[in-house]
Amino acid sequence: MAHRRSEIIAAVLVAAVLMLSACAQQQPYAGLQARDIKALSPQEIDGYLSGAGMGFALAAELNGYPGPRHVLEHADSLALSDSQLSQTRRLFSQMENEAKPLGRAVVGKERELDELFSGGSVGEESLRAAVAEIAQLKGKLRAAHLKYHLAMKALLSPQQLAQYETLRGYHSHHGHH
Repeated sequence: MAHRRSEIIAAVLVAAVLMLSACAQQQPYAGLQARDIKALSPQEIDGYLSGAGMGFALAAELNGYPGPRHVLEHADSLALSDSQLSQTRRLFSQMENEAKPLGRAVVGKERELDELFSGGSVGEESLRAAVAEIAQLKGKLRAAHLKYHLAMKALLSPQQLAQYETLRGYHSHHGHH
């Protein structure tokens, strides 16, 4: 009898977990309405404001064009010369100086879009204009990150590039070599 009761309790618990899981899948945005800017997570806002890459440069990074931030993280293992280290720091600083204002602008425009909807004042024309501005800013931000990957690749030797890929775990995962 006790064994049967345990089986029933276990079955009820499994059913409850499955129901909660199904509810969560049916309500994927539940809780997001409390966000400051509905379309951006706090991590995304922080990323934009700090000038972080946020995956904008993956086309470069994963095809043999390292970024200055990650090169600096591996400076010792890459045996950067003093000149390379200085130039990489300069590139990173320039990238941040370019990316941060663009990131602030993206966050600001996302906030404006959110306010259009929350205030009930959104129309087709204002919607199109807001989305176009956000898209243009995100494009500029992505281009800014990508161009520093181009500059970074030009500073490193083929051996350093190969070592970078190994350090980042990319070695032999793509065919550009």
